[in-house]
Amino acid sequence: MRRPVALRLNAALATMALAAATGVVMSMPEASAATGTATGYATQNGGTTGGAGGQTVRATTGTAIHAALCGRASSSTPITIEVEGTINHGNTAKVSGNSCNTADGVIELKQISNVTIVGVGGGAVFDQLGIHIREASNIIIQNVTVRNVKKSGSPTSNGGDAIGMESDVRNVWVDHATLEASGGESEGFDGLFDMKDNTQYVTLSYSILRNSGRGGLVGSSETELSNGFITYHHNLYENIDSRTPLLRGGIAHIYNNYYVKLNESGINSRAGARAKVDNNYFKDSKDVLGTFYTAAVGYWQVSGNTFDNVTWSTPGSENNPAGPNPQSNTTVSIPYSYNLDAASCVPDIVTRTAGANKGLQVSNGNCSPQTPTPTTPTPDPTTPTPDPTQPSGTNLSIGAGSDGSGKAGGTSFGNVRDGDMSTYWSPAGSTGSISIKWASATAVSRINIREASGSEGSIGSWRVVNGDTGAVLTSGSGAGVIAVPRTSLSKITFEITGSTGTPKIAEYETYAG
Repeated sequence: MRRPVALRLNAALATMALAAATGVVMSMPEASAATGTATGYATQNGGTTGGAGGQTVRATTGTAIHAALCGRASSSTPITIEVEGTINHGNTAKVSGNSCNTADGVIELKQISNVTIVGVGGGAVFDQLGIHIREASNIIIQNVTVRNVKKSGSPTSNGGDAIGMESDVRNVWVDHATLEASGGESEGFDGLFDMKDNTQYVTLSYSILRNSGRGGLVGSSETELSNGFITYHHNLYENIDSRTPLLRGGIAHIYNNYYVKLNESGINSRAGARAKVDNNYFKDSKDVLGTFYTAAVGYWQVSGNTFDNVTWSTPGSENNPAGPNPQSNTTVSIPYSYNLDAASCVPDIVTRTAGANKGLQVSNGNCSPQTPTPTTPTPDPTTPTPDPTQPSGTNLSIGAGSDGSGKAGGTSFGNVRDGDMSTYWSPAGSTGSISIKWASATAVSRINIREASGSEGSIGSWRVVNGDTGAVLTSGSGAGVIAVPRTSLSKITFEITGSTGTPKIAEYETYAG
């Protein structure tokens, strides 16, 4: 046990009737109160726009937030919910409807998409009440405070997480939030910002996380590796015991954060995780970067960080601190543009901009606060037509295993399942095989073989083989999307039988649909 922290809204008509009793004010479509645009990994995978282009409503209770969600035409109809006042257990009840799936005692963003929740006016405080995002996508949470959410004691909410994401979550931007507890696990609190069970493309920016035993995790266990592509920037972590964050597998970009009083450990990269750690400022803290409490190592690329009164423990079998002189042991390619503030000004710029009710100010990249232009949504009544040549659903390779025949020097089987087009696997010669594998039988009907830049067209003839039985599922030539008979298997092999030059497979994606 680690020591505790010292402080350590059928149902449009029905909904309108409910609104008067629950604190919801309906309004016509208008510019969102949300300011600025998403940054970091939340800009990828189609981007994160929340409720842009939809109706804006005002809510002053948790029940009203649920009623707003349930009053939409569908679970994907865009909506911006402006929240003012204190949201707590006494005013947060389940509301039913075809466009929502809510629950008592928690703000439930479940099986929905295209939603913005933004604090306005005198501020929005979620008191002892967590925000749960599950089977959801394109969500923005901005300018809110979430405090003292418990997993034990009374009242409990959201498993003790201030903001928790799980089960196929995509594209979430949390910005200018204040997430805080009043102690650690022994006082009934859990994580402030947790992601698990296939959560990807998330950004946490300009936020405060403080007075908690656990800052947040990515992945619930050493074998739950389906999460990743997370950006943390311009956040203040203060008086946290550990997990700032804890990373299990996947990729994280961590830059321009200010860490003060990390009591036991900080960025904990484990189980193959790769973290790019740029221009952060660590102060009065211990073991701020490394692999801790496990032998399942992770990796980091470091640049421009400042370590101010940081102490480091002695390495051991389950303790691999990066310091006292942190060096890179991996490389991470970042697919979006960003501006780095110098680490020397991070304490000042983060203190002035991070958290709720700070005017939503951001850095201009030169250590000077500025207020972004308010977002003016452009309604788009059409739904994009999916490209039939592209697979649908989740890439099942992320978080799976991989192996194959002999590989060329400097390449890795794992490079085909890391979501990074800059890394790749090559066979030792002009032919060879690469496999994706799972711990249990998994249904696959399409694969996508993506060649690395500069090697497109190198792959000639190939076969796709059921790795469990040896049966050939299909054969052909050239890389790209390949349909196979829907098969439940634990291993699927792409076998290159002919090529021009050296094949380079950047990504071997697998899909159920």
